[in-house]
Amino acid sequence: MKALSCTFLIGLACLWAQSPSELDFLTNHTDYRDIRNMLPAYLKRLAAERLLARQRNVEALRPEQLPAYRQKVREAILHGIGGLPERTPLNARVTGVIERDDHKIEKVIFESQPGFYVTANLYLPKTGRPPYPAVLYPLGHEPGAKAYPVWQQMLVTLARAGYVALAWDTLGQGERIQLWDEDFRASKLLRSTTEHTMLGIECLLVGDSLARYTIWDGIRALDYLLSRPEVDPKRVAVTGNSGGGTHTAYLAALDDRLQVAAPSCYLTTWARLLETIGPQDAEQCFPGWLAAGLDHADFVLAFAPKPYLILSAIRDFFSIAGARQTYQQARSLYERLGAGERIAMTEADDGHGYSLPRRLAAYRWFARWLKGTAGEVSEREAPIAREDELWATETGQVATSLGGETVFTLNRKRAQALRRPGAPLGRQELSRILAFAKPAGTPTIRSFGVLERTGYRIEKLVYESEPGIEVPALLAIPEAPAGAKPAAILIHGRGKSAARAEMEALLKAGFIVLAIDARGLGETRPAAGGKGSDWTRYFGDYDSAMTSLLLDRPLPGQRAVDVARGVDLLASRPEVDAAKICGVGVEAGAVPLLYAAALDERIRKVALDGMLAAYRTVIERPIHQGVFENVVFGALKSFDLPDLVASLAPRKAFLIDATDGLGQPLRQSEVEKLYGAAIKAAAVKVIRRKAEEPPASLYRDFLNWW
Repeated sequence: MKALSCTFLIGLACLWAQSPSELDFLTNHTDYRDIRNMLPAYLKRLAAERLLARQRNVEALRPEQLPAYRQKVREAILHGIGGLPERTPLNARVTGVIERDDHKIEKVIFESQPGFYVTANLYLPKTGRPPYPAVLYPLGHEPGAKAYPVWQQMLVTLARAGYVALAWDTLGQGERIQLWDEDFRASKLLRSTTEHTMLGIECLLVGDSLARYTIWDGIRALDYLLSRPEVDPKRVAVTGNSGGGTHTAYLAALDDRLQVAAPSCYLTTWARLLETIGPQDAEQCFPGWLAAGLDHADFVLAFAPKPYLILSAIRDFFSIAGARQTYQQARSLYERLGAGERIAMTEADDGHGYSLPRRLAAYRWFARWLKGTAGEVSEREAPIAREDELWATETGQVATSLGGETVFTLNRKRAQALRRPGAPLGRQELSRILAFAKPAGTPTIRSFGVLERTGYRIEKLVYESEPGIEVPALLAIPEAPAGAKPAAILIHGRGKSAARAEMEALLKAGFIVLAIDARGLGETRPAAGGKGSDWTRYFGDYDSAMTSLLLDRPLPGQRAVDVARGVDLLASRPEVDAAKICGVGVEAGAVPLLYAAALDERIRKVALDGMLAAYRTVIERPIHQGVFENVVFGALKSFDLPDLVASLAPRKAFLIDATDGLGQPLRQSEVEKLYGAAIKAAAVKVIRRKAEEPPASLYRDFLNWW
């Protein structure tokens, strides 16, 4: 036996000396050259099915059904953002005025929520007689926020033409940076979109979207605009570009007080978005939107039959083909309503931005529908103020002038106020939350050869988890001991080729090991998108994770299906003792394994190595990293990860180096506090790894702990 052990260990050493490419056997295989596109293609197919069904429904929509359809769209928005806050006093005040010959600019601060300050500029005409028509002007992501020169040019032109116009700083921009760093006098993060998504992911865990805050800012901005005696409340339009176009679409769909809408450089279709630039930052995505069978055109339909102008750029990164499809679909409904003259589309052969052709089209549209006039509207050069001249706060930052609330503090309060059900979360409810649907039977398997080694062999194989999802795997089978052996399913966040040390530890202990690349991991990892290195660093495979939420199919739930199908495979093998199957999850692979174990009792115990300790740790600090792929929308309304570990009892969990939201190991006392209920139920053992301790030593107790 000693000699066998020695040769077996020599064989293991040969395995771990192999390059990862020998274990990642599909990467260059002729039949799997597109394996990295498997998960995106699968999600696009699911989206396409829902969007096709939607198109058929909309084509059959009758005019008398429009009110009910409008309500459906609004309910889907409100579901995806977590509802709207309570309307509270604005406490608005003017902090300064810029006087000019033909208009003036008031610097305004109001509170969209108590202590949540919004900085704004109100442009007022000095000619004509009030009450004036008005324009609500949400902003895009451009630098300078309300001081961006193009915005100033348009706002001044509107004031000169006899409109009151209100622009406010979107949170995370201008005077409202949420993650302010006083040393750098800038955001702690590179871009406003990064800040939006950092905060947005925290919101998702409590069942909200960042859009809950941005939309409410816009509704309260409209409240302020209509509170002004200079404004005619029956003649109000909304327009903005890019992120401002997004919020133009949102606000028009939700607020009946708006009479005219003109979003610029936003509307396209979700099918074209998924094929091109993918989901954008957090406030532009509503969980469940695609699952509900909704698309960009539904923002327009919810506003029908009021005047709607779609402003597009032929060379925009928001697909012009999608914009044209949206326009044609919306126009068809407007014509059925007898309101074909109230919808139009303007295209310019240029790129993303509120360029002059689109601005002129908007001026004409507003003149027609708010003033009843026609003809060309000119634009002459406007005086452009410096950013600090337009500040409503003393220092140019709410954080340093006023303090108050941020999205982070408000979201943390919402999380702290959640009261989860007293009873443990049942498997049926967890399955519903995860949209967990495991096919029955043994998965179809394709073999790709065997690596024969002294004392063991490794089968290279692919199994079908569900139609459209194939999981590359390594099945390592030791020769000894004889007979049926215990088995482990191993899922590593960086893929099976990164799990060689864990495989070695399990093989040494006589376990059969199935190491898998669950969808989106290892060999099936999609290529990094074009959103920037900071995006990938913080949010991982953002496009797949966000598209999954849009479809109500959380990515960790999908990966849990892959794990459970791997258990099906193991249980079907004659070499495996099906009563002794365990799971090992490492880093980003640990949470999907935990979900699978919570739903599948065949997994008799789990080792969770480097797992996020709790979702709550993500919302307790303003910055996190590498957690988004494991986020479940609204999870904290029903459970947290320690609750799932406790639910495994009397099965066991071995928790190694549990981490915070930045991936840093927590102190053992912190983990024990989080896992008090699980420890009380004798369901978990909390471990801190010693310096450079290998898995073979670390997992010894776990492997003997049945």
